[in-house]
Amino acid sequence: MKQAILTIEKGGLGMARTIKARFSHGVIEPLEKVGFSEGEEFTVIVPEASEKPKKKNFRDALKDTAGGWTGLIDCEELKRNIYTDRLVSTRHEVKL
Repeated sequence: MKQAILTIEKGGLGMARTIKARFSHGVIEPLEKVGFSEGEEFTVIVPEASEKPKKKNFRDALKDTAGGWTGLIDCEELKRNIYTDRLVSTRHEVKL
């Protein structure tokens, strides 16, 4: 997991802190409270990895992504929708 360092510039004074964030659909979304005012501008600094990441096998990659959807979808609602959609017949009636 990469970390983003958010640097806030106010009146020539720089403050920096590290927060967890998610990049999705071209937007960096903080995963914790950041305490910024609406419309406030800041600089996001993402440090580059100093070493090449080692190749992972499928099992390790799967473990790293476990829980990545937590809080993004309501699983129970998804299951209800799937079962409801299965009740709707989209096939034409076969005439013999």
